[in-house]
Amino acid sequence: MTKRLLPIISLFLIAIPSLAAAQGVTSSADPRATEAGRDILHQGGTAADAAVAMVAVLTLVEPQSSGVGGGGLLVYHDAKSDSIGTIDGRETAPAAAKPGRFLGPDGKPRGYADVIPGGLSVGVPGNMRLMEMAHQKWGKLEWKALFQPAIKLADEGYEVTPALHNWLESYQDLWKDFPAARAIYYVDGKPAPVGTRLKNPAYAALLRDIAARGPDAFYTGANARAISDAVAKSVRNPAMLTAKDLAAYRAKDRPAVCATYRVYKVCGMGPPSSGATTVLGILGMLEGWDMKTMGKDSPMSWHLIAEAMQLAYADRAKYLGDADFVEVPVKGLLDKAYLAQRRQLISPYGAAGHYEAGTPPGAPPRTPSGPVAEGGTTHFVAVDRAGNVASMTSTVESIFGSHLNANGYFLNNELTDFDHSPVQDGAPAANRVEAGKRPLSSMSPTIVYGPDGKVILAVGSAGGKRIIMHVTKVLIGVLDWGLSAEDAIALPNLFFGQQGVVIENDAAGQAIAAKMQPFGYSFTPIDLGSKLNAAQRVGDVWHGAADPRGPGTSSVDGAPPQG
Repeated sequence: MTKRLLPIISLFLIAIPSLAAAQGVTSSADPRATEAGRDILHQGGTAADAAVAMVAVLTLVEPQSSGVGGGGLLVYHDAKSDSIGTIDGRETAPAAAKPGRFLGPDGKPRGYADVIPGGLSVGVPGNMRLMEMAHQKWGKLEWKALFQPAIKLADEGYEVTPALHNWLESYQDLWKDFPAARAIYYVDGKPAPVGTRLKNPAYAALLRDIAARGPDAFYTGANARAISDAVAKSVRNPAMLTAKDLAAYRAKDRPAVCATYRVYKVCGMGPPSSGATTVLGILGMLEGWDMKTMGKDSPMSWHLIAEAMQLAYADRAKYLGDADFVEVPVKGLLDKAYLAQRRQLISPYGAAGHYEAGTPPGAPPRTPSGPVAEGGTTHFVAVDRAGNVASMTSTVESIFGSHLNANGYFLNNELTDFDHSPVQDGAPAANRVEAGKRPLSSMSPTIVYGPDGKVILAVGSAGGKRIIMHVTKVLIGVLDWGLSAEDAIALPNLFFGQQGVVIENDAAGQAIAAKMQPFGYSFTPIDLGSKLNAAQRVGDVWHGAADPRGPGTSSVDGAPPQG
């Protein structure tokens, strides 16, 4: 009898890894969005279904960062076809937008703080069409089911977090001109205190309409009029964004941008995102050094990262834009021979101090873009029991976007992501404002495949132009230094600016900065926050990871749906 049972026991043991793998994982910057995604997975939904639900909830609970009034970029691994795809839900400039949109009467660019509030900065929101396309391509549950977590929270109320309260206090003076926002988030004439339970009946009503009638309920009819009126009647910077602009918007199914890094394949978004090309450019230059042997505590590791970073960002500034409007040499920027040439500009003994764009194969003549500031962004990931993986970054651009509110959600200020100077060095800027164009983005949703061809990591972040470096840091931490996603996220953040190379002002960052003198320059420790979220497969088990710098969480759903 014992011999007869052995095959059965063996089969059971073989099945254990597959059972472990059959779990869902979500991770986001807010525990309520994380739980909404997990709930959708528990109902048998796909990673795409969970992503849709998480967008809807984040609109409500993290309004300063993202929402249906903004746009997003989604990278998705489809387990059934073993393929990767991306959806571009980036906002577009309305038909009335002209290259000189942000120039003052003197012909000079107006300041960012001057043009962000109000209608002038608002682009046509793209997230709802992205959500529609993701559900059509990869969804499983009914469309209406995906909005129930957000509707419940909007009806029953949700608590104000410390982060939301702090941002509300920061904009008290500005919001004197934005009564619709005050009506939702103020109590007794002041920003709602931490722990206040807020309700949002207007947003709940809109979601019910969208759940019943589909995305057209957002882009046409009453909601379209609400958006157009908010933009046109703004006290600050009134502008035109018409019902026709909204009805014409389409999300775009674009090919993923992928390249090998050592034994891995790293995939992300192509233009109008600069994320994948810049992340992969940095990695391609670093590929010539043994980062694993040097390790995370070596000042040489961080010196090489800093040099590759500045060279890749120089290429980003010169060549990246909306590929539907300008020629972007994506293939040339990722060319291994080109990156080897760029690598030769990096000395292991000291900083170059000057970083110019190169000339990748197929690159057109181009002038560098100007700086772009952004801050209202979030990232989230979902993995379902079938092995589908969603990595999505969503944004309203700056904190609370344009500060305009329609039906309970904030409208983006995405048009300020365009260059404010339409002509630079006598030539048209690649990222200048044009009707129907999508502004350049730093959003970097990323999926990584291991040597066996299976997904091992999904990651992304908030942080404006720093997003690229937050993601790159995690990739190096996991792929080169063998860290868990949690530990890689906790590594100090790195960037650069007028003060040179800057590193996060924590114990690890300070320790690295103290070791940089032999290279003839220093890293300046400053505050460099991030909102990273990731999912990592270790063996056959998925783990979620959230940035310890904020309230983000991850959650596992291992129980199969009943019935």
